[in-house]
Amino acid sequence: MTRDIHNIVILTGAGVSAESGLATFRGPDGLWEGHRVEDVCTPEALARDRALVHRFYDERRAKLKEVAPNAAHEALAALDRAWGGELLIVTQNVDDLHERAGAQRLIHMHGELKSALCAACGKAAPWEAALPPGSTCDGCGRPALRPDIVFFGEMPYRMDEIDAALQDADLFVSIGTSGAVYPAAGFVQTARHHGARTLELNLDPSAGSLYFHESRLGPASLLVPELVRELLA
Repeated sequence: MTRDIHNIVILTGAGVSAESGLATFRGPDGLWEGHRVEDVCTPEALARDRALVHRFYDERRAKLKEVAPNAAHEALAALDRAWGGELLIVTQNVDDLHERAGAQRLIHMHGELKSALCAACGKAAPWEAALPPGSTCDGCGRPALRPDIVFFGEMPYRMDEIDAALQDADLFVSIGTSGAVYPAAGFVQTARHHGARTLELNLDPSAGSLYFHESRLGPASLLVPELVRELLA
């Protein structure tokens, strides 16, 4: 596989962090940690019940202290350190497990739990503790901080950079994603249109499996280290 591969884009989803003990975005019952996604991940939800939304992400942020990177995170970090060509890891996840494993060439397209965003001035800042409604921005001084999460209906971060990397990719890999949440679900089509080889690693076929040249099924903690060994051989 490694012949003629220089530029790699890797998309990771909830399936990568599930083996570390973090709940996937939507469970079999359609809920995320017992809540309808519409009640905790939309601008309307924030306007309707700010306390609930802030509390929900406070709980998710606190949960990070109880989990650790797994073999998939570690393998991707090893690839980041060793790969001599271009590499971009784009994650839909809002946890910090990629960073804790050591990955650096990384974009959180849907935001980060350990960041607070000012709804007034747009400044984002690292945030470790609880984030009660009315928390003050140290940039503009207004009590307008909210979780730095890209809600449904909001534009994901750094899309221009992601699109440019997809257009230049020789290999696009999707790991642990449902293939149902756009724009990430369309990355495979963009990469393939521009000539990249496309590979899916997932527990089960995703909604976009038909767009991939190859799908490998199994747990990310097994499949990702195998792929990285293949790429670095």
